[in-house]
Amino acid sequence: MNELLDKLSHFFGKYPGLLPLIGVGLISLNLLLQVFQGSWITESNLFLHIGLIISLIGLLLVRPLG
Repeated sequence: MNELLDKLSHFFGKYPGLLPLIGVGLISLNLLLQVFQGSWITESNLFLHIGLIISLIGLLLVRPLG
């Protein structure tokens, strides 16, 4: 477990803006999926919520890992 956290810490320290970019990508994917109504994923805005959480975590971790 410690090795996994160390590897993740080094990886995100090397690419500090990756998590916010992934979050923005998920939010954009949610926007595109709104065209296709009828699925529970689009009705619940799943990718919007996940993207927002990932983006906020990424922004909070930019300074400590950078």
